Amino acid sequence: MFRSLAHRNYRIWFIGALVSNVGAWMQATAQNWVVLTELTDNDAFAVGITMALQFAPQLLLVPITGLIADRFDRRKILMVTQTALMLLGLALGLLLVFGQAELWHLYLFALALGLVNAIDNPARQTFVSDLVSNSDMSNAVALNSASFNTARMIGPAVAGFLIVLVGSGWVFVINAFTFLAVLGALSMLKGRQLKRTPRAPRAKGQFVAGFRYVAGRPDLVVVFVMVFLIGAFGMNFPIFSSTMAVEFGRGAGEYGLLSSILAIGSLTGALLAARRERARIRVIILACAFLGFATLTAALMPTYWTFAAATILIGLGAVTILTTANGYVQTTTKPELRGRVMALYMAILAGGTPIGAPIVGAVADGMGPRWALGLAAIAATVAALIGLGWLVISRGMRLARHPRYAWRPVVSFSDAPTAAIAAVTTQAVPTIGVDQLERELEREFGRDRDTDRKRAAERERGSDADRELVPHVPNDRLVPADFSAEVALTSPIRLPKPRT
Repeated sequence: MFRSLAHRNYRIWFIGALVSNVGAWMQATAQNWVVLTELTDNDAFAVGITMALQFAPQLLLVPITGLIADRFDRRKILMVTQTALMLLGLALGLLLVFGQAELWHLYLFALALGLVNAIDNPARQTFVSDLVSNSDMSNAVALNSASFNTARMIGPAVAGFLIVLVGSGWVFVINAFTFLAVLGALSMLKGRQLKRTPRAPRAKGQFVAGFRYVAGRPDLVVVFVMVFLIGAFGMNFPIFSSTMAVEFGRGAGEYGLLSSILAIGSLTGALLAARRERARIRVIILACAFLGFATLTAALMPTYWTFAAATILIGLGAVTILTTANGYVQTTTKPELRGRVMALYMAILAGGTPIGAPIVGAVADGMGPRWALGLAAIAATVAALIGLGWLVISRGMRLARHPRYAWRPVVSFSDAPTAAIAAVTTQAVPTIGVDQLERELEREFGRDRDTDRKRAAERERGSDADRELVPHVPNDRLVPADFSAEVALTSPIRLPKPRT
């Protein structure tokens, strides 16, 4: 589960990012509470506008920010963006401390935060590939998510406590100082141990290369559609938590506690994802269905504490979706295009918020927060159905009384002394082309073709290292169901006991 921590650079980055993430969650909690209760009169729509301004730049600047991550040194990019985020938090914190902040200040802050994060996110997401080996990348992505959600458990609760104790402005000031941890970690990394990934060439069409690549990958298109629906309507936790806290007559402390309780499920989902060898689309589909069930359950909870318990399920489902989708996109994308593809992924995830957050906020204002949760449940269910539909179509699955089958030979061996005798029987398997099968195996299980070719060559030569006989049957000469024959091999071969 924690194998990526064996890499020294990743350990340093993990610790620094964890401290910074705690501060970021403190700031996010304080920001939404300030808009909802201090600068407006419980206006959830204003919270939605703030979130829209914060995430819109990631959608609009995706061709530029992705190319920046692919072309330039990611460590230097992060040094600049993390410094800018620190200064923004400090400036807004001082405005709040001295009582000079107004709603338009929060809007401008959210927009500036979105502009910097638009550059920071693709570089930060793909920076993992510079810290660990390819085999550990999926695990490192999951541990990053675990760090993020551990911070979500701590940050909102601390923010709620500090808002009551010293005021919301000091939360922003304290967050500014937490950026020193990640800046220190970046400066401590050993440059010689950083893995050098191919850089994007200076050529025409590089701005749209990521779009073309994704358009040619139907599996990525489906993942992006599901992530968009979840990001637009299912990930508006600040709106859900703040409005439900008000619904139950609770204050800032209980609001912060809701976010921390939700993070229990989020952390669990991230750690479970770290245990998996690799990310798969089927897990994303199941998690979308689970999230739909969890949000519907939360909408029906009658008390604050039962609602808080239901948010654990919401966190589990949401983080399983995002961690698995992130890992799948990164591990199946060409290294020289990873920054642009991840920028597009982050833009779709975060860019759905400007569309969904105002709608969810308006529904919460007009019909109540429970209906907003119901809208999230519908979106998650639709995402699961889209993924399931693509899986059925792409794998050729269909309902039929008499499904069509191809037939593959199953070989058993006799004890003939001079020549091995193979009795060929048959077994029904679903029809699939050889090229398609190779692509599916490579995508789902990371099958190495070069290794397979070497092993096949050894088998043909009768190598003592691997004497398992695997007969080659061309795709157009598959035998029918009732075929049975004995095939005499041309030369004696020592054969091991066949494996069942």
